[in-house]
Amino acid sequence: MSSASSSAEPAATPPGGSADGAASAAAGVGSQTLSRGIRALEVLADEPGLTIAELAARLGVHRSIAYRILRTLEEHGLVVRDAAGRVALGARLAALARGVEHDLQAAALPELTTLARELGMTAFLVVLDHRECVTLVSVEPPHSVAAVAQRPGTRHSLTAGAPGLAIGSRLGAAQLAAAGVVLPDRPELAAARERGFATSSGEVIAGLSSVAAPLLVPGSAPAAVAVVYVGEQDVVALGERLRRAADAVAAEL
Repeated sequence: MSSASSSAEPAATPPGGSADGAASAAAGVGSQTLSRGIRALEVLADEPGLTIAELAARLGVHRSIAYRILRTLEEHGLVVRDAAGRVALGARLAALARGVEHDLQAAALPELTTLARELGMTAFLVVLDHRECVTLVSVEPPHSVAAVAQRPGTRHSLTAGAPGLAIGSRLGAAQLAAAGVVLPDRPELAAARERGFATSSGEVIAGLSSVAAPLLVPGSAPAAVAVVYVGEQDVVALGERLRRAADAVAAEL
């Protein structure tokens, strides 16, 4: 009795078509599967603890497809399921993430730890990834009951928020063109260029403010050292402190 699914069978060459065309179609299907798997990881990074049905809804696919994606990711330790069937990212991802800008992470971590303890704020390192800022590593202040979490993997536009403005303020025309970024003509960007640090309030998340200093090291992605907080702060003092931290990281590298 033949299988109801034909996904394991090679695609037939269409009349008048070529084997190369069939191979391209097959590659397209493979790319879609990989894309869905990556998208599932991105969704779980933002919403840990989803059920398979909830994840399927987020991905816009049938539950059976979401299940197959999760089974593959589980086999590689990239996701885990608890007794209730809720899904979260697996420990294997942390091992993979350690290899991303490893030297930059290693140099920045002591400075971030010092900043978090000294300022009582969450300190984090952001790197440029295409047209977005991605949090690479963060440190929350110890013994704080009201620290703002900044999860590694969090993304936001380069054109919004203090980290993006800080990075953008130090990118040349060639780097901006390579990243496909057009920076808006904003007074905050001009101020960042002049002062050596950037500030923002409520741009990425309502009610949260941030200060960031650029960190450009040859051989590493454009980056910024930043803190995030709630309420009023002396942003000039914070900016100068972050500049010193960025200089220390650069010197270490």
